[in-house]
Amino acid sequence: MKKIMVENLEFELTENIREGFNEEEFKSKYTDFFECYDYIVGDWAYGKLRLKGFYEESNKKVKEFNNIKTLNKYIENNCAYKCRYFILKRVYKK
Repeated sequence: MKKIMVENLEFELTENIREGFNEEEFKSKYTDFFECYDYIVGDWAYGKLRLKGFYEESNKKVKEFNNIKTLNKYIENNCAYKCRYFILKRVYKK
């Protein structure tokens, strides 16, 4: 799996559906707002990359709308049909 470093944080590319991941575009959209999330999902709509943060089910900050277990529901309801998207999982240092 591909490793991505952004602002001293490490992520692992776990899904790259229809070649949705573009590292340069991701890094240009990334802000410190996403530092707290366990996952970042990026999808393409109208030629623009959109990012959304998700938490592991065990994270105390998790809610129904940002639980990684509900990702399929998010993709179905909020993304274009057969859109390009990717999932990055945060790698926590031990």
